[in-house]
Amino acid sequence: MACMSATGILLSDDLLFASRITGTARALGLDLKVARGAADLERLRQAQAPACVLVDLQHAELNVPALAAQLRQAGRCTLVGYGSHVAAEVLQQARADGCDVVLPRSQFVERLAADLPGWFS
Repeated sequence: MACMSATGILLSDDLLFASRITGTARALGLDLKVARGAADLERLRQAQAPACVLVDLQHAELNVPALAAQLRQAGRCTLVGYGSHVAAEVLQQARADGCDVVLPRSQFVERLAADLPGWFS
């Protein structure tokens, strides 16, 4: 389901949350880079095909259908979206738009240490 690369990308403009997620990845021996915006995401994606891309579904610059298409064209990557549990329509639309995994933010955090290695493999 994922690319052969050992790098992942997190799209988040929440520095504290991003630090928490990258800290978990680092503790698992995984290389997770942070993109604060669409330009950062594209730069990182072009530099090395990621194994997985984790995206905050509420990020203002996120275009899930376009990102999913770009990732599929470059090689199969796991696209994981997380968002507010009260925004059920956003979560449902992310699934329809091409996210492989869509989770409410609380479940994303709760399952991160267990699921992240699989998203990278």
